[in-house]
Amino acid sequence: MREIILDLETTGLDPKKGHKIVEIGCIEIINKTKTDNIFHVYLDPERDMPDSAFYIHGISSKFLEGKPKFREVAKDFIAFIGDSKIVAHNASFDVGFLNHELGLLDYKGINENNVIDTLFLARRSFPGASVSLDSLCKRYGISLEDRKKKGHGALLDSELLYEVYIRLINGIQSEFGLSKITSNKNEEHVMQNKAKSVIPARKFSYQQDTNEHKEFIKTIKNNAWSKKEIIS
Repeated sequence: MREIILDLETTGLDPKKGHKIVEIGCIEIINKTKTDNIFHVYLDPERDMPDSAFYIHGISSKFLEGKPKFREVAKDFIAFIGDSKIVAHNASFDVGFLNHELGLLDYKGINENNVIDTLFLARRSFPGASVSLDSLCKRYGISLEDRKKKGHGALLDSELLYEVYIRLINGIQSEFGLSKITSNKNEEHVMQNKAKSVIPARKFSYQQDTNEHKEFIKTIKNNAWSKKEIIS
């Protein structure tokens, strides 16, 4: 089974207010194993970069000068993801941005039923606990050294999310008495069918998850998102 781990960086929180995607990072996994096949691109948002966004990901307007526009990479992006499952953390945020951009180009958007939201899985596994990507990495003992050195980045966060996703899936399998991931094709097929019954694609509520994302941003110490109104 082919899945795509996906993450974005943007100029803000709401595409309907003119915010744009500035980085897309995707990693291909097949039967829960990461391959060398990736899709990674920086994008010219054709607008300014608010200080609040720069504080989070460190991507400047100057750096993005001369980078391709989303419309120039849309076909390649669509070809890369194909009909594979999309795995993202707070998926409605990423999918909301992508579908907004795809809609402006009259492309078919990503089907929400083809998306696995690791935020949803983590909340179910750890009710009441912090389930940010950083918190989950710390819970699972996944190193955040690269993130400390380089800051947020779509491809780096996709790498971290892959590690988190595999551990979440293994935890859910154990909870429901399912066998561990195996390279045996027959056993893998059985595991996938069972996993479908306990890992449903999430029904999105864009506004609800956007609000929750804003609340999460407020928990980041000395962050600029909550100190300054985002320029739209």
